[in-house]
Amino acid sequence: MGKWVDLDPDIPSLILLRIPTHQRVSTASLVCKSWLSCVLDPFFWSDIDLLDWYRRHPYLKIKYVDSTVRKLIRCSKGTFRRLFSVRIGDAGFAFTANCGRCLKVLEIPMSEVNDKTVVKFAESLASLTVSNISYCSKITQVGIEAFGKNCKSWTQLKRNMPPRALESVVGAILANCKALTHLEIHGCLNVKLETELEDRCRQLFAFRRPLSFHWQG
Repeated sequence: MGKWVDLDPDIPSLILLRIPTHQRVSTASLVCKSWLSCVLDPFFWSDIDLLDWYRRHPYLKIKYVDSTVRKLIRCSKGTFRRLFSVRIGDAGFAFTANCGRCLKVLEIPMSEVNDKTVVKFAESLASLTVSNISYCSKITQVGIEAFGKNCKSWTQLKRNMPPRALESVVGAILANCKALTHLEIHGCLNVKLETELEDRCRQLFAFRRPLSFHWQG
């Protein structure tokens, strides 16, 4: 039987990419030296996805989520290009922004990040092209406008949960983010956009308008 060290070096990497992100550090790195070598490679952490980890541990405290995010970002040595983390907090978001010079995709649904933190660090996220800030109850109109002001390279935005003054937010994003092609706000229930604004949204490649529900007693 052959040894791991005799394999093409790309094969362990392909295997490890199929293992959930959090297990690569806690378990996979202990298998053998070749796997450890892969795990220590910063470019191996270009895509940090913690969705599976969240599904297994949905009630973790925010401080543990932030701690895990910081640990994985350190593994990437600032080369990560995508982060998906549910329930990230202010500390985790701040660390992400400070280290995210290569970050293009930021998906943080149900985060605990607040407007003050977004306003403070949005400038560091100017390279973002795709964002998901759905069900982030502490990110209101103020935070979304800060994103839109700084993330002018946005091509896709998902925000399913209405902020106040949704129309002004959408208008500002369309004005600042000229590259925007995908806008998903269908979870902003019973919010009606002005005709002119909705027409502008419909000119995007993909637009999911707010849903309307009429309850009958």
